[in-house]
Amino acid sequence: MVTKKTVLQSVFSITAMVCVAAFCGIASGEESGYKLIKRVPIGGEGGWDYLAVDSAANRCYISHASHIVVFDTEKEKVIGDINNTPGVHGIAIATGLNKGYISNGGDNSVTVFDTATLKETARIKVGNRPDAILFDPATKRIFTFNAGGKDSTVIDAVKDTNIGTIPLGGKPEFAQSDEKGQVFVNMEDKNEIAVIDANKLTVTNRWSIAPCESPSGLTIDLKNKRLFSVCSNGKMAITDYTTGKVIATPAIGRGPDAAAFDPETGFAFSSNGMDGTLTVIKEEPAGQFKVVETVATAPMARTMALDTKTHRIYLVTAKLKPPVPGEQQQQGGRRRNFEPDSFELLIVGPAAK
Repeated sequence: MVTKKTVLQSVFSITAMVCVAAFCGIASGEESGYKLIKRVPIGGEGGWDYLAVDSAANRCYISHASHIVVFDTEKEKVIGDINNTPGVHGIAIATGLNKGYISNGGDNSVTVFDTATLKETARIKVGNRPDAILFDPATKRIFTFNAGGKDSTVIDAVKDTNIGTIPLGGKPEFAQSDEKGQVFVNMEDKNEIAVIDANKLTVTNRWSIAPCESPSGLTIDLKNKRLFSVCSNGKMAITDYTTGKVIATPAIGRGPDAAAFDPETGFAFSSNGMDGTLTVIKEEPAGQFKVVETVATAPMARTMALDTKTHRIYLVTAKLKPPVPGEQQQQGGRRRNFEPDSFELLIVGPAAK
C-alpha cells in the first residue's frame, strides 16, 4: 500500500539526489561559497525544533525532544546536556546576564539555566504551549510566544519573574528585536508581522506580508532595518521595518522553518526541510534581492542557527523509520518516527580559501 508518508519520503530522496547532481547552484553573478562541511552524529531519539548559537562562548544549543544538547562549536563535540525540558522548543541566551532560557511546550514553563554550569536555576510558569523565545537586550526581558494561548508571556530576566502577558490574536512563530524597544513576531495564521512595544507590553502595529503564506522563520538586518520572513509557499518576504512594507519576495525552497542573516556578508538564509536545501539570498546594488546559491543539506533539516563569528550555519536532522502501512505522519521534525540514534548535526559554511 502506498501511503502519503511513502510518497513524501520518495520526494525527499529524489529531491536530494537531483540537488546533489546539479550541485545545487543557482548563480546570479556570484556564489556564496557555502557547502556542507561536516556531519556530526548526536544520537538519541525524538524530534527537535530550534537551535541557538552563542558565538562568544563557542556554543550551539540544540533542542531535542525533552532536553538540550550543548555543542562546542570550536572543538566540534558535545560538551553537555540540559535535562527536564519537556516538549522543548526554543533557547534564548540573555547576553550579559550569564543566563539561558528554554521554552518547554510540554508543561507551559521556562527553564532558566546558568550558562557556565548548565545547571537549572529557576523554572517560571508561562502561557499555553510556549514555542519561540526571545531575549530583548534593550529591556532585559524574555518574551515567550505561546502557540496555544496565542499570546506572549514576558519575563524580567534580572529578577526571573513573570511580569505580564500580551494578547496577540493569532499563532505566533519566530520573533526578533530591533534592540531599541521593539519586538517583531511572525503571525503564522494571519500572514502578518505583529509589532510589540517591549516597554509597554502592547501590540502597536500589524503589517500584512502578503503574498507570504504561513510565515515561520524570521531574522533581522539591524543596519538596513529589514525583516526576513520565510513562508510556506516558497517565498521569503523582506519587510522594511521603518514603513512596514514588503519590498521583495525572492523564491526559496519548500518546507522552510528558519531564517538567518549575516550582517558581515549580507547573506540571508532559509533552511528548507522538504527540499533538504539552504537558500542563500543577497541584495544587489540595484536593490534587487536574488538567490545567490542553493546548497544541499539533508531532508528535514528545517531549523538552523548562524554563528556570526565563523559564518557557519548549524542544522539538525534524523533518518525516518520505514513507513508503516496505513500510517500517516506530519511533515517536519516534531511528530515523526525516526531511526534510533540517527539524530545528527550538519555544519554548513563557506569553503576555505
